Amino acid sequence: MRALFGKRMRRTTAAAAVAAAAFAALSASQAPGVTDAPSGGRQTTETADVPDTAGGDDSYFTDIPLSPPDLNDPDAPTNSGIPKTVLDAYMKAETALRGDNPGCNLPWQLLAAIGQVESGHARGGKVDANGTTSSPILGPPLNGEGFAKITDTDGGAYDGDTTHDRAVGPMQFIPSTWETWSQDGNGDGKKDPNNVYDAALAAGKYLCANNRDLSKAKDLRQAILSYNRSTDYLNLVLKWMETFKKGGVDTLPDGTGPMPDNRNDDTTPDPDPDTDGGNGGTGNPGGGKPGGGATDPGDKPDPKPDPDPDPEDPDDPAPVTELAKAGAASFTATEGSAFADTPTVKAATASGAGVGKVLVRFTIVGDTDASFGGSKSAEVRTGADGQASAPALQAGEKTGEFTIRATTTAGSRVLTTDFSATVTARQADALTSATATLTGAPGAAFTETAEVKATLGGAAAPGVKLTATMVKNDAGDPNDAGPYFKDADGKAIRTLTLTTGADGTVKLPAIYADDTAGTYKLRLLAPGGGKLDVELKVAPAESPSPSPDPTP
Repeated sequence: MRALFGKRMRRTTAAAAVAAAAFAALSASQAPGVTDAPSGGRQTTETADVPDTAGGDDSYFTDIPLSPPDLNDPDAPTNSGIPKTVLDAYMKAETALRGDNPGCNLPWQLLAAIGQVESGHARGGKVDANGTTSSPILGPPLNGEGFAKITDTDGGAYDGDTTHDRAVGPMQFIPSTWETWSQDGNGDGKKDPNNVYDAALAAGKYLCANNRDLSKAKDLRQAILSYNRSTDYLNLVLKWMETFKKGGVDTLPDGTGPMPDNRNDDTTPDPDPDTDGGNGGTGNPGGGKPGGGATDPGDKPDPKPDPDPDPEDPDDPAPVTELAKAGAASFTATEGSAFADTPTVKAATASGAGVGKVLVRFTIVGDTDASFGGSKSAEVRTGADGQASAPALQAGEKTGEFTIRATTTAGSRVLTTDFSATVTARQADALTSATATLTGAPGAAFTETAEVKATLGGAAAPGVKLTATMVKNDAGDPNDAGPYFKDADGKAIRTLTLTTGADGTVKLPAIYADDTAGTYKLRLLAPGGGKLDVELKVAPAESPSPSPDPTP
C-alpha cells in the first residue's frame, strides 16, 4: 500500500500537462479525480515518512489528476464501470467481512475505490473465471532508484524478483505484507495476490484492522491513510468511493474496462495502450506502487529539505534515522493469557534524540493465533521521548515462537526492529486422583473410571493438556499391548490428550482390555512437571465356588 506520494515533488508546467492528460484517460474510464489542485494550479504530491501499516514499506512517486469531476455538476463524467468478476470480488469481500467482523462496516465501494486507484480494477478486468489476472500485475523493483529500497523477502515467489520486492496484484501488496494478510477469497484453497477475490478480501481485512468501524468518518480516514499515508491519496479514494455510492456503477464484461495510458506498472513499452494494462495503483499494502497518471522524466524532487517538519502531518516526516529496542527483546506467555509486557521501541535522530509523534506499526509475524485485541497489527505514535510500546498482547491456544515486528520509515529507508515472543503450554506441577487402581476383565471395557485433578502451586490448573499413555515400564516406554482407548472411529489407541476443565479436573475416557490378563500402567503427564500413574488390572472373573454335595 503506500505510494507515499513523492516528497515535496513540485511538478512543472509540462508535468501538469502530462497529469492533465492522465486525468483525461481516467475520465474516459468514468473515473473521478481528487480534490482541487494546490494554489498556483501546480500538481503537488508528497511523501509521508511513516510506517506502512500493512507491514511492508515505502514509497513510490505518483501523479494525481489536477481537477476532479464534480458529482454536483450534471455535465461531469461521473458514470463508473467495473468489470463483472472484479465487482463480484469486492461485494463478496464485503459480505464475508460482514459475517467475520460486523463491527467494521466495510462497504464494497471502499474496496472498489482502492482497486481503481491501485490497478484500474485489475487492468480493466483482465481476469479468468476464478478471478486470477491474465498476467501478474507488478510494480517496478523497489531498488532505491527513485523508490524505496526493499530487498527481496519472498525469493521471487510472488513478484518473480529475487533481488528486490515489487508490489503485486490488483490491490498491490508487497510480498512480505501478503504473507501477513493473505486470504483465500474464492475458496479454491490458494492465497494468490493476483486473484481479485483473494486480494479484495485481504485488503478488507487490512482496512478493518485495529477494531476500526468504517461507518465512522475518523476510522474511515485512518483506514485509507493506513493504505497510503497521503492526503492526496485519501482524497482520491474518498472521491472514488463517493462516485461509486452516488454516481451508480455499470457492470462491464470482464476485460473491457477502460484504463489510463502510460501507467507506471509498465516496465516495458505498451504495444497497445488502449486495450492493455491498468491504472497502476498508488497505495500498496506494504510498500506502494506508482499511480495511474503519467510522469514527466524531467521531474525531480525538490532538493531543499523541509525547514519545518511537522510530525503530526502524515505528509511531513520526522527526522528519524533509527528504530531501536527500548527494553526487553523477548516475551513469553502461557496459552490463553495476556503477555505481562510488550515490545517498546525508540525512534531517534542520528544524535540519539527521541522523536515524538512518529507512527510505528507493530505486526505479529509467524504461525500463531496471538493478537493485539483480535488484530495482527497495531499502530502507535511515539511519545515525547521517542518511545512507543505495542498494545496489550494476548496469547492464543497455539504454542510456539513468533516475531513481533516494529516498523517505521525514514525517507526511502525502511526501519525495522524484531522482537521474539513465545507462547508456552498451560502448566500443572501436580496431578492427583482418588482412584489408584482400575480393574477390568479380558475382552471387555473397564467398569470403573477415574477423575484426575491438575494443580499449579496448589491451585486448580484449568485448560492444561495432559498426555495419557499406556506404558510398559517405569521408564515410560509406550505399550503396544494390553488396555487401550478408542478413537472417534473405534480404533484402538494407547495414547491421547486430555484437557482439564475450569476446575482443573478431567475424567478418564473409557478404557478397554484385550484378551491378555495382567497388570498394566497408565501414565499421565502435564507440562510443568505434573505426573500420575494409574494401575490397570486385567483379570478373569472368578468362577463361583461349587455347591456342597447335598447327599450324605
